[in-house]
Amino acid sequence: MPHKAKLEVHLKERLGELFDLKYDLLLYDVTSTYFEGEAKSNKLAARGYSRDHRSDCKQVCIGLVVSKCGMPLGYEVFAGNRHDSTTVEEIVQTMEARYGRADRIWAMDRGMVSEDNIEFLKESGRRYILGTPRGMLRRFERELLAEGWQSIRNGLEVKLCAAPDGDETFILCRSADRREKEKAMHARFEKRIEEGLEKMEEACTKRKHKLVTIAKRVGRLLGKNSRAAGLFETDVKQAADGRAILVWSKNEAWRDWANLSEGCYLLRTNITDWTAEELWRAYMQLTQAEAAFRIHKSDLRIRPIWHQKTERVQAHILVCFLAYVLWKTLAQLCLQAGLGDEPRRVLDEIKKIRLVDVVLPTRQGIDIRKRCVARPDKHQQILLQRLGLKLPQQLKMTDM
Repeated sequence: MPHKAKLEVHLKERLGELFDLKYDLLLYDVTSTYFEGEAKSNKLAARGYSRDHRSDCKQVCIGLVVSKCGMPLGYEVFAGNRHDSTTVEEIVQTMEARYGRADRIWAMDRGMVSEDNIEFLKESGRRYILGTPRGMLRRFERELLAEGWQSIRNGLEVKLCAAPDGDETFILCRSADRREKEKAMHARFEKRIEEGLEKMEEACTKRKHKLVTIAKRVGRLLGKNSRAAGLFETDVKQAADGRAILVWSKNEAWRDWANLSEGCYLLRTNITDWTAEELWRAYMQLTQAEAAFRIHKSDLRIRPIWHQKTERVQAHILVCFLAYVLWKTLAQLCLQAGLGDEPRRVLDEIKKIRLVDVVLPTRQGIDIRKRCVARPDKHQQILLQRLGLKLPQQLKMTDM
C-alpha cells in the first residue's frame, strides 16, 4: 500500500511501452462495493447509493481512471456515501500530479456534472466531454424538431448545437434502439400507475379512508414508477362526510415531450475542432470504464468485501486493481496476436492444459517424482504459438 502511487506510475509507463498506448483521452467513472459485516472500524464504510442493489449494507466508492482502450491508470477509494460529482476535482488533481497535465481530454458521465466541476475543468484549458442531466434536453426542443442530423450508423444520429454563451458545444444524440427501450419502459410504468390509481379510486368509494393515507399511497406509487409519474396529475380531496376522494388525469403535454425526447441524450464539450461523430465516439469509450467495473466485480471478486479493518480493505482493492492490470495486459496480448480482446476464451482453453505428477518407485524404497506438463492439443498449440508462449516439458518439484 505505501507504494501504490509508484506502482501505478510504473505500470502506466511499462504498459505504454509494451503496447504503444496513448493517454490523451482519460475516462473516469465511479462504482461501489459493499461489505459483509458492520465494518465499524472503517471510517470510509457508509451507506449510500448502491450500484449492487445492496442498500442494506455499508459500502465504499471506488473512482477508476482508464485510457480509451480500458487500460487502468489509477484509482482512489472514497466514502460509501459520497456523491460522484464531489470526487471529480480530487481525482483530476491526483492524476495530474502523478502523470502531468499534458493535453488530455476527460470523459465523464452525467453523474459527475455540476457547475462547479465544469468551471474547475475549464481552468487552465482542461478539455472535457461530459454527459448531461436529462432535464437539460428541454433547452434544445427546437433543435430536436429541426433538420440537420448526421447519421453515424444505422439507427444513430447526432447533431452539433452551439451553446448560448459560445464557449461550449452541445451534441444531441438520437438512438432508435434507445428510443424503443424507453418507449417500452414508459408504457410499462404508465400501466402500473394507472392500475394503481384505479384501485385506490375504487377503494375510496367502498370504504372511508383518511386523506393523508391516500395521499401517501399515491406518493409511494408515483415514486416507485417515477419514469412515468409526470404523465399523471393527481389530487386527493376530502368529501363532505370526511372520506378521501382521489381525482386524477393524464397530462398529454408530458406525453408529447416524451414522444419527442425518447431515445435522445445530450453531451457537452469545450472541444471546438472535432466533428459530432468524433465527439460521440470519444464519449462512448466510457463503456471501457463500465466494463472494467464488471470484470472487477465478476471475475476478480472485488465484491463483497469480507475484511473489516481499513488497511485490509485497501489491500483487497489494490490486489483487485493489479489483477485487472494483468487482465488487460492479456487482453492486449490477445489483440496483438489476432485473437480478439477478450481473454476469457483464451484462459478457458489454456487452463485445460494439465500438470501430471509421475511417480517412479525404486527398489531402495525411494519414490522419484517428476512433474510434467501434458501435451497441449492442436487448438491449444495454436493459441500458445500466437501468444508467443512456450511451455516447459517439466517443472521443478518443491518441498512442502
